[in-house]
Amino acid sequence: MGTQGSAHIVWDWNGTLFHDNDAIIGATNAAFAELGLAPITLEQYRSLYCVPVPKFYERLLGRLPTDTEWELMDGVFHRHYAQHRVRCGLTEGAADLLAGWRSAGHSQSLLSMYGHEELVPLVRGFGIETHFVRVDGRTGPSGGSKAEHMVRHLKALAGTVELARTVVIGDAADDAVAARHAGARAVLYTGGSHSRASLEDVGVPVVDSLAEAVAEARRMAA
Repeated sequence: MGTQGSAHIVWDWNGTLFHDNDAIIGATNAAFAELGLAPITLEQYRSLYCVPVPKFYERLLGRLPTDTEWELMDGVFHRHYAQHRVRCGLTEGAADLLAGWRSAGHSQSLLSMYGHEELVPLVRGFGIETHFVRVDGRTGPSGGSKAEHMVRHLKALAGTVELARTVVIGDAADDAVAARHAGARAVLYTGGSHSRASLEDVGVPVVDSLAEAVAEARRMAA
């Protein structure tokens, strides 16, 4: 597991391995209500969502939120998300795909922009932690890009994974941006935060299931 020369996947969590769309929408609409914004649908969210998150709010407000508004909305979002996430589970087939990739002699890790202290026990609770050579959640402020986090994540794995055979699987355009920034490649999955159209603009393979994502990662890392 994780030997030099084997293919490696860096998995995203929210919207990829963890099917939390309902929790995201519920928490987002709770945050919007704080500023008097009307609730949005999943389809609207997926067509508008972007990183950094304040830019997403700008698309709805017509302006960037003030620092005070951002802190308020971010706090409300995370409080409501924690309440909603308990009703969410792994994406269909995710556990089997993780086990299969590991059994094939490849390695995998997890990098999320969800807070590290919340992420680790959540992953452990699903019984999948042992499939990963490393699990990293966000440290520091929320709402930003994954790019520098990806660089640190892959540097921590240097010597155990081969960058040329590393593929990031995520549901957001920022996953592909982060992969490119760190020198890896990416496959994007349509079941999470972005519409297919917005993902296709990034210029990496886009697939409709995690099984297809793993198959594409295997091909890319061959």
